[in-house]
Amino acid sequence: MKNILVLCTGNSCRSQMAHGYLNLFASNSAIVYSAGIETHGINPGAASIMKEDGVDISNNTSNHVDEYENIDFDFIITVCDHAKENCPYIASPKAKWLHHDFYDPSKLIGSQKEKHSAFLKARTEIKDYIKEFVKKNL
Repeated sequence: MKNILVLCTGNSCRSQMAHGYLNLFASNSAIVYSAGIETHGINPGAASIMKEDGVDISNNTSNHVDEYENIDFDFIITVCDHAKENCPYIASPKAKWLHHDFYDPSKLIGSQKEKHSAFLKARTEIKDYIKEFVKKNL
């Protein structure tokens, strides 16, 4: 089993969606963790958009990266530029670091329809990325 860490700023939205898809697509080959350099709780919009695709992340927890300091990761995936640039040192010498700055739907100010579209856009981008990651690496 590979250890995978998905890292974002607040571990509330993009990293949680990626965590959900990794659990779905790689459950037989990976143990998935997600964390933030801060913790903001699970974003309700992220939980809702994932539920629409049959993936329940509503019971996930928002964790700080320091909670996983004793885990040797095989892959560390940063899903936003801020986390990549501000991440503390992670002692996982064998880890392969990957990065993709996904669109952040939680920043959108607009109507419910516009917010739903924003979360759908982010979910689609993340799902496609995770499918490709699993295909190439696991």
